[in-house]
Amino acid sequence: MSSRPSPAAAVVLGAGVSAVLAAGWLIHGGERPRPPASPDSRPPRVTLPVSSPARPPDLPWPASGQAAVRVAGQPGSLRTHGEQRPVPIASLTKVMTALVVLTDHPLTGTAEGPSIEVDRQAATEAGNPDESTVPVAEGQRFTERQLLELMLIPSGNNAARLLARWDAGSEQAFAARMNATAARLGMRKTTYTGASGYEDTTVSTAADQLELAEQAMRNPVLRDVVATARTTVPGVPGAIVNTNKLLGLPGVVGLKTGTSTAAGGALLWAVRRPSGDRDRLVLGVVLRQGEPGDTLGERKAAAFAASRRLIAAVQRPR
Repeated sequence: MSSRPSPAAAVVLGAGVSAVLAAGWLIHGGERPRPPASPDSRPPRVTLPVSSPARPPDLPWPASGQAAVRVAGQPGSLRTHGEQRPVPIASLTKVMTALVVLTDHPLTGTAEGPSIEVDRQAATEAGNPDESTVPVAEGQRFTERQLLELMLIPSGNNAARLLARWDAGSEQAFAARMNATAARLGMRKTTYTGASGYEDTTVSTAADQLELAEQAMRNPVLRDVVATARTTVPGVPGAIVNTNKLLGLPGVVGLKTGTSTAAGGALLWAVRRPSGDRDRLVLGVVLRQGEPGDTLGERKAAAFAASRRLIAAVQRPR
């Protein structure tokens, strides 16, 4: 049985976060009263206050790579850092995989969905030491929701590919569905070539990933799974621990980690920021974190550190 925090509620605007993320606003003034005009004099010159942008505080952007932050549901709130060119995104790919699966096979509430059999390929891939996988055996059966958990929480590549084959018949056909969804969401600089993100040819930008994140967090089941810090799945030994260590921070409700040699450290995150009696969902992402020569662990740590600084900034009272 899963142990999860409550699903994130629908999100509403917070004035403090808006002050951090808004691109600027104008300060307007009215005219001074004019004295009566006389026939032998020109009308007095009126000086109006000059409209000027009020610059919001700068966010603590990472020193390298690219990043983006936006307030969900607030047009014009997107702020980006670094050149927004397509780069490998590693396991951030799995957010799109989950969205496509849940679009094709919707789940509601606590429904588990249909039973899916583990095929030989998924079982063979479970023993690959070079990938993030989950220990499953051929012939085992898991529900759709359980496979989503095995894909998103411990980041099982073999679970992602199994879901893709189940959904579309082949991973290639599923990737076509992923790209069609990306196009529909306006992710113009994104290309998916597989369901897991293991391929370096799957590329995106920070800005595009926040388009995906906003759509993903509208799905209650996906939202619930990415907010799960720890769970168990019958047939898989031991506790399944989320790779996203940010879930221990106040207000953090997701989303997904990703690390590879080509991608560096990548992290897509979602945090609720209280505003009065309501919450606002703030989304952020950092890509290509870490330095050349860093280990994968060091690159992942760099992504966490950069994200923590951004989260602290957007949660700070204004």
